[in-house]
Formats: sequence, structure tokens, C-alpha cells
Amino acid sequence: MPSDAKTLLRIGYGLVPIVAGADKFTNLLVDWDRYLSPKVERRLPVDGRTFMRLVGVIEIGAGLLVLRRPRVGGAVMAGWFAAIAGNLLSMGRYLDIAARDALLAVGAAALAMMPEPSQAMKVRHVPARRMRMDPVGTIPRSVH
Repeated sequence: MPSDAKTLLRIGYGLVPIVAGADKFTNLLVDWDRYLSPKVERRLPVDGRTFMRLVGVIEIGAGLLVLRRPRVGGAVMAGWFAAIAGNLLSMGRYLDIAARDALLAVGAAALAMMPEPSQAMKVRHVPARRMRMDPVGTIPRSVH
């Protein structure tokens, strides 16, 4: 498996949302409902718990998208993290998590901007050229 930056970002931005999305159904890691802004919840057509489960499904899908198509998935995750940060800022609480999610949005955007590897960009190994050297001056100048 390649160990380049894009692969590391793809795996991280792919697997973490899948785990967090699955946890929206179990709340084993954290009580996710407390991160939903009351202002946002009042505007929803469903209750907060149902909305968070829908969020979980979307996060799982977005994580799979990042694993499959990192440029598109990275753009989706950048918007997603920015929306989460906005939700937390609207609460005026959990500002540390909002800052973290804003930074995660920047990283996901960077993943989306990374170029796809192509055959044209791969560097081929070119053998080193060996030059003749005449350290003592034994080769006539006309041959140089």
C-alpha cells in the first residue's frame, strides 16, 4: 500500500466518518444529540434523534465516497465539516470542537485538490550518466 500523503488523508477522511456515522445509531462513543444546535433542531421537520441518524447515514456514505473517489469525497467532507463547525458556532458552545472541525474542513479541501496520480507524472529511473574524466591530463585536448 502506498504511504504517500494522499493515501493517508484518504484513509483518515474515509474511515473516521464511517465510524462516527455508525455511532450515530448507538451513541457508544459520544451522545451525538447534544451537538445539535437547538436553533437548528427547531427548524427540522423531524426530531433531533431521527435527524442525527440521518446524519449518520450521510457520514457513512461520505466516508465511502472519500475511499472510492478522494477528490469528490474530499470536497463533500470539506463542506460537511464546515457545516458542523457552523452548527457548533451557532450554539456558542463546543468552540474547541468547532475549531477542530474547521481545520478538518481545510484538510479535506486539501485532499480534494490533490492531483490524481497519472503515468505522465511518474518519474522514471534514469541511469546516471558517466563522464570520462582525465584528472592528470593524459587525454589530448582534441579528444575532449
